[in-house]
Amino acid sequence: MADFGAPRELSELQKKRTEYLPQLPPCLQGNTVRVEFGDSTTTSDTASAHAISRAFPHTFGQPLAHFLRSTTLAPEAQTIHQHSPIRVGVVFSGRQSPGGHNVIWGLHDALKKHNPGSVLLGFLGGSEGMFAKKTLEITDEVLASYKNQGGYDLIGRSVDQIRTTEQVNATIATCNDLKLDGLVIIGGATSNSDAAQLAETFAERNCTTKVVGVPVTFYGDLKNQFVETNVGFDTVCKVNSQQISNICTDALSAGKYYYFVRLMGRQASNVALECALQSHPNMLILGEEVALSKLTLFDITKQICDAVQARASVDKYHGVILIPEGLVESIPEMYALLQEIHELYRSGIPADKISSNLSPWATALFEFLPPFIKKELLLSPESDNSAQLSQIETEKLLAHLVEEEMEKRTKEGTYKGKKFNAVCHFFGYQARGSLPSKFDCDYAYVLGHICRHILAAGLNGYMATVTNLKNSVNHWKCGAAPFTAMLSVRKYTRGPGGIPVGKPAIHPAAVDLRGKSYELWREKAAALLLEDMYRNPGPLQFEGPGSDLPTISLSVEDQDYMGRIKKLQQYLEQVRSIVKPGCSQDILKAALSCMASVTEVLSVMAAPSFKGHAPR
Repeated sequence: MADFGAPRELSELQKKRTEYLPQLPPCLQGNTVRVEFGDSTTTSDTASAHAISRAFPHTFGQPLAHFLRSTTLAPEAQTIHQHSPIRVGVVFSGRQSPGGHNVIWGLHDALKKHNPGSVLLGFLGGSEGMFAKKTLEITDEVLASYKNQGGYDLIGRSVDQIRTTEQVNATIATCNDLKLDGLVIIGGATSNSDAAQLAETFAERNCTTKVVGVPVTFYGDLKNQFVETNVGFDTVCKVNSQQISNICTDALSAGKYYYFVRLMGRQASNVALECALQSHPNMLILGEEVALSKLTLFDITKQICDAVQARASVDKYHGVILIPEGLVESIPEMYALLQEIHELYRSGIPADKISSNLSPWATALFEFLPPFIKKELLLSPESDNSAQLSQIETEKLLAHLVEEEMEKRTKEGTYKGKKFNAVCHFFGYQARGSLPSKFDCDYAYVLGHICRHILAAGLNGYMATVTNLKNSVNHWKCGAAPFTAMLSVRKYTRGPGGIPVGKPAIHPAAVDLRGKSYELWREKAAALLLEDMYRNPGPLQFEGPGSDLPTISLSVEDQDYMGRIKKLQQYLEQVRSIVKPGCSQDILKAALSCMASVTEVLSVMAAPSFKGHAPR
């Protein structure tokens, strides 16, 4: 068993990082924090709001919570009083993400600040340790060598699931036996979907433990109107971008290699897009683009070959191409093949017999593929029935197909340039254990503090949120949003893994092909294809220039949803204060006319049939 919580052997840089005290926004400073509740929430998935409300009768429709400093003028805000000590459990549920330790640190500091008698228990070995009641009390001494450090080795992790009846019952038993007032679940979209159901079940069974979620995933796909970005995404993108930039420089220096780089990103290509914006490779192939355009393996191969040929026409025989690991599931025929393979697995067909049991069309595709890909496609599915995407070397498959096509064009005389040479890389594990960036250190620590305030306010079924993140910490706005406001129901699914169709869940947010980040890439894409405009952001900075820069995607998106909600409430209050009994007929008529028009427009937009209603 791992030696959880044991003091780490630290380098000089690591020691220096443990001395850094993350910043807190003004609303969390001082000994008094106030909470202001907004209106009750609904869900952006208007077509499924009724189904979600029926599935979550105890937690649906809860209000937003905004945490305010004690001096803020807000007549309806309540001061959070917590005089008695509380007991809180915390668990890592999901793949390790830089900054995760700081959530625990922030939660610990907030608990002890408001009552030194409060207890924080870390579940050892993730959710499996939680089911088995294996705990470690988190203290200053235990935290000493884990502050601002990467990894999840303080308490460890295991399977990313708290979903089955047995798992839920075991969790309730643990919370009851340990007399927990709160359970904090640190993870991504799937883990927080489980947390939403857990909170509902706790409420239904009158379990007094309150469930709180924290958005921590380097995939950056737990994004919605309440969550702007995730802990770990900033670090992973910056570390990967430097590696990619080094490769770009190498490609330019050698002048004879095409580098195919596969990046983490299962159902969403957020990491690949951000790294492309930071490093400026020659090509970026997004799974979302491929899925939307229904591009085949042949189409993608042709795109790359045409780019190679175009660059050769200007005497360039090198380049860098980025792809997400989930690309293979975005290609229609590859996705269908994987589905068929997994169906055969579920029916009990052994791996060595699957290829002989495929349908004729699947057999034809399977036989077309190179041997190494055949072997990887036949790997047994993950626990959620998804493909082992990290093991499927899509970058090597594309490099292989491009090489074959370029040789074919050479023989046909349509390509007269130098021989195509490919070098492949998979950046899957190099960054997720990195020292967290300054942004992730601050963000995670703040989220930990917010968790304490959510629990002290007696809230169940909420996720800790911070908005206005593209600005300095002094301008961050802290709050909490109900899980149920983030739920939606998928009528279809692109990949075989994840949440079943028809079940309310917090679904991973794919790259928004109408968003500003993607638009920024498209503006550069044509020039980058032929020109070598490589950009090197350099290694992760903890002090000085560049240390406070957020990701480009966070900087360009205008995401202050919570701020806009508050602004709308202010406008409505102004209307109420102006349009009172006794106001003039003209004011009343103007108000009625405007409100009727606004109501009509919003009613149309809120209708399930409105095509633009999907959350961005």
